[in-house]
Amino acid sequence: MSDRSPAAVELRTDRLLLSRPTPADVDAILAVHRDPETCAHNPSDALARFGEAEALYRRWDAQWQQHGYGYWVVRRHGSAEQLGFCGIKPMELHGAPVLNLFYRFATSAWGQGFAGEAAAVVVTWASRHLPDLPLIARVRPANLASQRVAIRAGLNRAQHLDTEGYDGFDWIYIAQRANTAPNVRDHRPGPRE
Repeated sequence: MSDRSPAAVELRTDRLLLSRPTPADVDAILAVHRDPETCAHNPSDALARFGEAEALYRRWDAQWQQHGYGYWVVRRHGSAEQLGFCGIKPMELHGAPVLNLFYRFATSAWGQGFAGEAAAVVVTWASRHLPDLPLIARVRPANLASQRVAIRAGLNRAQHLDTEGYDGFDWIYIAQRANTAPNVRDHRPGPRE
């Protein structure tokens, strides 16, 4: 079994265990995404019904099956309570392939450093196992907490990559990784294009 196979990928920090979501996590997916505060900066991510959470879980699971990585469920060691979710997914930014770092936590877990801790271990995992893909985070300019998480995870602001997102303008943060030059370029037309 490869190190990147879905069954083999479990991440640990001093306080946290990150594991692949299972159908038993659908209730937590709904609870976190139904809370208006957790999706305040990304309202298109909000869920209202259990069926929507099941569909989101199926998309996450399909990514794990296809790529061997995705979004992890975050728990404290020895606890069954889901604090939130953190992970990566492949996407394109300005026409170039990248990994997008995602983190969303229950409001009860806010302010305790869990998101930054989880994001840092995910960034470390990605730099070891997917070194050829730039890793970015898309953050709303008003989302100061998310900006702090991106910085804590080792990403730096890349203003030249900022772009329109699903729910408004995105500030882009990028990980400076040893094996990956930030080859994502701004493909917006200039004055002569």
